[in-house]
Amino acid sequence: MHISFLLHNAYGIGGTIRTTFNLAEALATRHHVEIVSVFRHRDEPTLGAPAGVTMKHLVDLRKGSPGYDGDHPDHTRPARVFPRGDGRWKQYSRLTDARIAAHLRTVDADVVVGTRPGLNMHIARQTRRGPVRIGQEHLTLDSHGYRLRREIGFRYPLLDAVTTVTEADARSYRTRLRLPGVRIDAVPNSVPAPSVPAADSTAKWVVAAGRLTQVKRYDLLVEAFAKVVAARPDWRLRIYGSGDATGNERTALRALIERLGLHNHVFLMGPANPLEPEWVKGSVAAVTSRLESFGMTIVEAMRCGLPVVSTDCPHGPGEIIEDGVDGRLVPVGDADAVAGALLGLIQDDDLRRRAGQAALAASRRFDPARIAERHEAIFTELVARGPGSGPGGRGRVRDALHRARGAVLDTAFTLRYQAADVLRKGKRA
Repeated sequence: MHISFLLHNAYGIGGTIRTTFNLAEALATRHHVEIVSVFRHRDEPTLGAPAGVTMKHLVDLRKGSPGYDGDHPDHTRPARVFPRGDGRWKQYSRLTDARIAAHLRTVDADVVVGTRPGLNMHIARQTRRGPVRIGQEHLTLDSHGYRLRREIGFRYPLLDAVTTVTEADARSYRTRLRLPGVRIDAVPNSVPAPSVPAADSTAKWVVAAGRLTQVKRYDLLVEAFAKVVAARPDWRLRIYGSGDATGNERTALRALIERLGLHNHVFLMGPANPLEPEWVKGSVAAVTSRLESFGMTIVEAMRCGLPVVSTDCPHGPGEIIEDGVDGRLVPVGDADAVAGALLGLIQDDDLRRRAGQAALAASRRFDPARIAERHEAIFTELVARGPGSGPGGRGRVRDALHRARGAVLDTAFTLRYQAADVLRKGKRA
């Protein structure tokens, strides 16, 4: 098969980029695979180009490059196809509308895969008849605002399948949206085996990793670790990750660390790439998020032989960790529970070692080759059936009706946005 992924920016850093690269590289051992990046802002991908995969881009933002598009007149005009409800909307434009449309009208592939809602809608609306159209959900339906959920309900019926990264989110798509004829499957993200030896459970370090944002609740982790230090002052905590543009979360965490007198026990390490050498320096991993669409860092830590103490937040941790076997699941927002679970592993060397070995064994189910087989089975079945012939058997007539409905909705959404803009300008005046 020829499989084409459409990605926001393959040259940055992020969980969607990493898991798309892992999947594409695994599929490329048996298929012709390409990644089409809407944007390109640097010469080489930060995460390194996946082996055997063709890389393309649509809009070049590298200053000084021969194809620089930053001064294109349409680059500053708001997008009309990419939905406003998608958090990346401000980065899209009439230029991306045109470039993505031109690509999808001529794409030579058996399967076209989108990797975020806005791109999935482009694929649903603009892909030529022929390729199977797949929309991947790397976040969750619940995490999207009302406007985006409505557009998903309007646009996704033109897709052949939607894949989510958890069973919980797949249930949300099946029960809360009317997507007749659209196949919905849960396939977790993949994480390759690390290139370093697994942790031996003897280091007196707890490790956490992820962006310094409020949803990760690192403040809760720091508060919990103060209780750990009171019982075991020989243990320390490293937190890896970059902050947001304001730096407010990092500043707040530093202030909390100082206030609790943990400056010799808790360290904000900044970003690290790759993370595997940092995971194996620890013996326990910690996740205190109030929400996780999947939990890539949980799997990454487990693949390095670390048991994970995690809040049992929606949606991923409970589908990854077997409580009491390869980690611990604790209530969301409960610092005492986090501290208790950490101390349970810290105080018992044999339990920590056994849990680390169990985590290493359980994490093999997320190997890219295994996950690629699951995607490949979905793609193969849909290609064999033909486009627009999912479980509901849409066919050409239904496909045309959905497209006509989409055109009417385009007009309605445009008029609504224009009216809203007029009202906003009137209020400012």
